[in-house]
Amino acid sequence: MKVKEVADLVGVSVRTLHHYDEIGLLNPEETTESGYRVYSDENLETLQQILFFKELGFPLKKINEILTRPSFDREEALEMQRKMLLEKRSRLNKMIGTIEKTIQHSKGEIHMSNQEKFEGFDFSHNPYEQEAREKWGDHAVDEANEKAKSMSKPDQEKFNEIYRNLATLRHLLPDSKEAQAAIKEWFVLLNTIGNYSLEAFKGLGQMYVEDVRFTKNIDQFGEGLAVFMRDAMTVYADRNK
Repeated sequence: MKVKEVADLVGVSVRTLHHYDEIGLLNPEETTESGYRVYSDENLETLQQILFFKELGFPLKKINEILTRPSFDREEALEMQRKMLLEKRSRLNKMIGTIEKTIQHSKGEIHMSNQEKFEGFDFSHNPYEQEAREKWGDHAVDEANEKAKSMSKPDQEKFNEIYRNLATLRHLLPDSKEAQAAIKEWFVLLNTIGNYSLEAFKGLGQMYVEDVRFTKNIDQFGEGLAVFMRDAMTVYADRNK
């Protein structure tokens, strides 16, 4: 499809599509000798992703970072976007209900309490949005994973040694002296291959439990190790802020 056809189909301007091309967010499949941009079905799938993320408040720069990650999974992204949009719809429905009641209240048809006047307003963070931003916005995790793939055997053995050591301590409390000393070694080692702030370290610990792939790999060294590491990493991060 040519750029004008895509613009008409989607409901965006030609200029918007040109801009996406210029910033490397959505490059057409090909550009003809006469300069016409030609978009493939795959391009349209990418455009759909862009518009979903945009609807959810992600800036274009962040969307570009997400879509170009080697670990990006379209189906996984769609599931996350669905959760976020359902949460957004729920909030909007509540606010629409509040507006309708307010109109009736202003006409004297009903009485609204002060509490009812603010139903639907929620300035706390959307848990699904936070999950998405942590999942797709943390460079440290992806960079560490990429570097881990290219680690030498001696380096990999350092990681395994700490896993094994932590596995022997997992019966202790996560805030014990022994557990915290071992988890400090883990923090230091991770920062030799990446750039982990204390918050990123804490977030990584959460991923050890929330992402079954992490859990499966870590628990090879001892059942329950992923949960123990998460708790110990949380304590370490909170204590050293």
